[in-house]
Amino acid sequence: MRRLIGMLIITMMLAVSYSNAIDDKCAACTAVAGELQNGLSNERPRNHLDMRHRLDSKGQRQGKLIDYRVSELRVVELLDGLCEKMQDYTLKIDQNTHKWFKVDNWDNLTSNKQEAKAYSKDISSYCGRLLEETEDELSELIKKGSVKVGGVSKVLCQDLSKHCRQTSVSHEAELDDEDNDEL
Repeated sequence: MRRLIGMLIITMMLAVSYSNAIDDKCAACTAVAGELQNGLSNERPRNHLDMRHRLDSKGQRQGKLIDYRVSELRVVELLDGLCEKMQDYTLKIDQNTHKWFKVDNWDNLTSNKQEAKAYSKDISSYCGRLLEETEDELSELIKKGSVKVGGVSKVLCQDLSKHCRQTSVSHEAELDDEDNDEL
């Protein structure tokens, strides 16, 4: 019986810890969007992807030449490892506001380091769930060029996940156009 009560207490403490960390999903989403925006702004120009690896009977190369900006490879490179990078973030709570920030040196952190590390795991897990929910639409928008530096937070946090309040009329129009194309 004591063991069961102990397990319940631990479960409740973990639940409270988790709920405190991601109380403000808009702030967490904005932090993830900021890291994705860093990836976009640090992208180096790339050549087209040459997928012409086969030769026809005349010795001419066959296959596609794909623009890197609209390729699946670009999406994978942008999103792969994003949530692991979020483990460098922790939460600062000031008078009912949540602010996620990147920690450059965990040794220089003045607050409770164990709690800060727990928050970093929380946002990393949140990032995984966020990408799981939005990955297909986000990938398509990246390939279309609709996700630009400066607009990542709006697309990811307002339009796709709806974790922030305002919605974009332009993105909704794009989705409506896609729905009409399918009819």
